[in-house]
This record gives sequence, C-alpha cells and structure tokens, in this order.
Amino acid sequence: MNTFTEQKAVVTGATRGIGRAITEALLAQGTTVIGLYSGNKKTAEEFTAACPTPERLQLHKVDVSDYQAVEGFFQKVEEEFDTIDILINNAGIRRDAALAMMRQEDWNQVIDVNLTGGYNMTKFAVQLMMKQKYGRIIFITSPMSHLGFAGQANYSASKAGQIGMMKSLSKEVGKRKITVNCVSPGFIGTDFLNDLHDEQVKAYKKMIPTRRFGTPEEVADAVLFLAGKNAAYINGSVLEVTGGL
Repeated sequence: MNTFTEQKAVVTGATRGIGRAITEALLAQGTTVIGLYSGNKKTAEEFTAACPTPERLQLHKVDVSDYQAVEGFFQKVEEEFDTIDILINNAGIRRDAALAMMRQEDWNQVIDVNLTGGYNMTKFAVQLMMKQKYGRIIFITSPMSHLGFAGQANYSASKAGQIGMMKSLSKEVGKRKITVNCVSPGFIGTDFLNDLHDEQVKAYKKMIPTRRFGTPEEVADAVLFLAGKNAAYINGSVLEVTGGL
C-alpha cells in the first residue's frame, strides 16, 4: 500500500537540486506537495510546466528566514488543507570565507536561512501536525556539522544547529506521533558544488570510500524512507547519505 497517497508535504528549496528530487519523488508517490522557493521564478515556472502531475504541485515564493512571511504562508496552508503530514526543511545557502575575513552579513545570512528558517518553518508545521497527532519532519543537514571545512564556519554552525534543534524537538513531539529526523547528504552532484575547481573535485572524491559524488535521487530515497509511516520508531536520528565520508 502506498503510504503517501493523499498526504500533504511542504518542501523548502523545492525547485532545484536535492529539493527538486525530493519533490518529484513525493509527487510520484501520490503526495500533494506545497513547495517553497526563494527567488528564481523562471525555474519554478519551468518545474511546474514539466511536472506530470501539476494538479498536486503548488509553488510559493517565500523567504524562510522571514518569520512573518512564513506565518502568512502557513495560514494559507491551513485554510486550504487544514493540516500537513510532512515537512522537509531543505532550503540552504553557503557563503564561504575564512572566519577572520568573513563578512558579518555572510554569517548572518547563512544562519538566518539555514537555521532560523528551519525554526520558522518547523514551528508552524508542528502546530498543524498536532491537530491530527501525526507528522514527519526532516531536516536536510550536512556532515560539515561535525567534520567542518575551512571557510565554512557559518555553514557548519548552521548545520550543527539543525541537528541540535532536531534532537530537542524529537523529544517534545514524539508522544504525539510526530517524528523528527535529519538526512545528512555528503557531496551530491548539484549546482551547490558548481564553484568547486576540478582539482577540488578530484580531491574530494578521493576522500569518499565510494569514490564518487552522490545523486539527488539517492538523497530523496533516504528522505522518503524517513517520511513514510513505516519509519514510526525512528526519531531523533541522523541518516547519512555520504558514501562513507
């Protein structure tokens, strides 16, 4: 039996890379997806035009770091759908620089989108999920949360914060049959890595036991597993999709 049919999912960063793969995987399972994107309207329109089931896809331009914008978004979701079953906190950005040279705005923006954005989205999603005493919340974090890379202090801090938030929240809402987990992708072949030089790509692949970057679809498979009803006893966990990094 398909456990995703007639469910409603909210996915942030839904139109590109990993977020798009997750959205497509959920749609293929019969889910209605309310996707958020930050600014590229053309990409969102192209995604909708290419979607084989556009009647089950909604895309909204929302800045997840804007508390009032997120609150307004969830008010509309509640009016139309009453509640949701799944939240995927996928939206994320990088603004790399050595800490001593990092601009304050680059620190703040990464924390605002990656960490505060997750708080904003999750706060209102939990309120809807508690109405039906069921839900699946998944943060897309990163192994940089514990490995750390030079030049990524802001990114690593935001991802470590996501895991801490997930751990705490999982203890708050587990009794209401709402599970909260993380999927931690390693190097995945998306435009998120477009700024890497060829030598960096070779060096990073040598670090990975499987000697390759992962695909967005492989991450989406892990997300679907945790988002399914059969994952009811997995709560407060981090599932790594890293090739053994």
